Amino acid sequence: MEPVINIRNLSSHYGEKQILTDINLSVYKKEIMVIMGHSGSGKTTLFRHILGLKPVTAGTITILGQDLSALDRKALYELRRNFGVAFQNGALFSSMSLRENVELPLREHTRLDDITIRIMSRMKLELMDLAEHGDLMPSELSGGMLKRAGLARAVVMDPKLLFFDEPSAGLDPVSSAELDEHILQLRDAMNMTIFVVTHELESAFHIADRITVLDKGKQVMTGTCTEIRASTDERITNMLGRRPRDNDIDANAYLERLTDNH
Repeated sequence: MEPVINIRNLSSHYGEKQILTDINLSVYKKEIMVIMGHSGSGKTTLFRHILGLKPVTAGTITILGQDLSALDRKALYELRRNFGVAFQNGALFSSMSLRENVELPLREHTRLDDITIRIMSRMKLELMDLAEHGDLMPSELSGGMLKRAGLARAVVMDPKLLFFDEPSAGLDPVSSAELDEHILQLRDAMNMTIFVVTHELESAFHIADRITVLDKGKQVMTGTCTEIRASTDERITNMLGRRPRDNDIDANAYLERLTDNH
């Protein structure tokens, strides 16, 4: 089976600082791939590369059979029409109602008539249990409702891939569990491939088909939930046990940094 997302030998830099080192990852149709790791592990950089927001300088990323580095601006735009992106805070427009927010992608990127747009947006709101709240403004929504609203907008155009950044961040346990169930329902109802970046262990192990663990920009392991739990790699066991990373400091290197250019 050809992967929907295929990453080969990806390395990434910000200036002279290397962020990602030789990442190799394949994500398949209708799979939920979860990316985990401590803060600073490279999750966000990988996310940006896959969305085409940060150019690839070493290695390749192929999505739906297209090499991102070979696409011009127009071709990248067309490819992104197959993407749905749900942001950490929902990213709704505060001056628009919930329904108007969900309808927005259809109004901006299609020529559908108002009735069709209303039907399609209502279907997604119902899927997220928000159909009765379409007239509310974002300021009137709870944290969990904001997340679900952002998710409804992300999938209103029936994308082939859904990207979700920290879905459970800031939610109480009940709202987080409800959102996890909605993600699973989307995968099953729409045959969608879902790529999730999260640090929430319980959520990750509930929704993931496979998990990739990053540490300091390196790919520690990619495997099923069972394989990840069974790993004896100290970086993974520390993450699962919520133990801090080894932050031993080289005293000479530390002193050199303090006195550099002085």
